[in-house]
Amino acid sequence: MKKTFVLVHGAWSGQYAWAEVRPLLEQAGHRVVTFDLPGHGDDPMPPDDLTLASYVEATTARVLAEAGPVVLVGHSMAGLVVSQVAERIPASIAQLVYLCAYLPLDGQSAFSFADADSILPANLVVSADQRTATIQPEAIVPIFAADCPPAIQALVVARHRPEPLPPFQEPVALTPANFGRLPKRYIETLRDVGITPALQRRMVAANGAVAQVDTLDCGHSPFFAKPQELAALLLN
Repeated sequence: MKKTFVLVHGAWSGQYAWAEVRPLLEQAGHRVVTFDLPGHGDDPMPPDDLTLASYVEATTARVLAEAGPVVLVGHSMAGLVVSQVAERIPASIAQLVYLCAYLPLDGQSAFSFADADSILPANLVVSADQRTATIQPEAIVPIFAADCPPAIQALVVARHRPEPLPPFQEPVALTPANFGRLPKRYIETLRDVGITPALQRRMVAANGAVAQVDTLDCGHSPFFAKPQELAALLLN
């Protein structure tokens, strides 16, 4: 059966993250939608005034443009985005897939999750106005591309741009009637130092309604490190 996948990239990223996975899904006969969140990738919007609602609005519009319920995939920070989109338009979503992503409960934000083993917090460089953050240059590859080919490592460094902080600080509002009723799947990344496996497992356990958990033996960017394996999981 033909499916429509809407793939939402995470922080410090863009739709280019899906460049190797997208054709694999399309070759299997499925429709794939990727896009740049506001202020990311090639989107020209300045990051200073962006909020979680900015991302939710953009993603909602993409989902509603499709003919039927979609498989909505969120990577990393986009776990918050897809969760809030699911709350708003549950009838338009067939399944939620969290790819080493934040899996929140009602009232949680990205900053709600303690992750003692993550190297991300210690390497944040926050702007003077505290509206955006970058990552220490020497930590970009270890966090996002340690197990990726040199060309991908260079790409990740070259495309790094300031990330808005308010979307990390803003809580989601979720209900059992909408978000709670949708089928959920989680894909863990076993070598992740951005959102560590320990935190991923705690979030899955706290949610209590994740129907399927799969694992990939890679870091925080499985679409770069293990594109074929990731596509196979999404197609399963």
